[in-house]
Amino acid sequence: MGNQMFKKVIAWYRRPKSKTADFFESLLIIIPVAFAIRTVGFGLYQVPTGSMETTMLVGERFFADKLTPYFSSPKHGEVISFNDPTYPYSQSPVMRWWQMYVWGPSNWTKRVIGIPGDHIRGVIEDGKPVIYRNDEKLDEPYLNKCALLATYDPSRSRKFAHKSVDLSRPFSDQPYYRVSRDEEILGKRWATLAGDVPVRYPGTPANDLNDIGQPADIFDVILGPNQYWVMGDNRQGSRDSRFFGPIEGQLIHGRILLRLWSIDSDESWAIIDLLKHPIDFWRRVRWSRFFQIIH
Repeated sequence: MGNQMFKKVIAWYRRPKSKTADFFESLLIIIPVAFAIRTVGFGLYQVPTGSMETTMLVGERFFADKLTPYFSSPKHGEVISFNDPTYPYSQSPVMRWWQMYVWGPSNWTKRVIGIPGDHIRGVIEDGKPVIYRNDEKLDEPYLNKCALLATYDPSRSRKFAHKSVDLSRPFSDQPYYRVSRDEEILGKRWATLAGDVPVRYPGTPANDLNDIGQPADIFDVILGPNQYWVMGDNRQGSRDSRFFGPIEGQLIHGRILLRLWSIDSDESWAIIDLLKHPIDFWRRVRWSRFFQIIH
């Protein structure tokens, strides 16, 4: 019965028809299929901020598995994608579905530090922020070991931004981002005006306060049945569960698996950057960071 129905559908689609009708029928088939694959199959993500440096850099594109979260809960240490937990979601089931899967909140990417039932505690020990999970101190080799330099460039989409830099190397020989002396000077001015510091050092407590006015690196929480504690690898430049608290499991929609390519650019579309800077574009490609598994 099922085979006969399938043959009838194929015969109907292959029937003689005009090119216009063929075009619109193809759209009616291709668009829903593409939407379904993108929603429950896999996703392609671009990194817009430095919250996961240096695991993920601004301008990189990643492949995410969106099927596994339907059958398996996120594990400790996994890098996941999820919908903005601070977004004002609608109470209407239909509108909420639209916001979750079609148009609404932005996608965020963080690392899973705590899963349901975990006791997560952040403290300062010997002047350094430390995390305990179920009373065991975490070893976190993925944390950003670079300093964050305040930079300002009026030609960028995000004019003021902190960049991961190796202070033992000159600006002309940085491993992750190109940095000019001008954007460093302007960045220092903007940071000072904003009450920030020109350089944020790794392994030091964040200067920021969380959403209830407490030091961001000091927290103590027991996660509920469907709650996850997520944090960026770039602790000096990440807005994560330290600020907005645990996220609900239903917001999680993907597991980051593979880095596809990498370029030092904050353009949403690489082709636009290529058209605007046809020569310099290739100088900013990070060839050594293509096709790599994310850990």
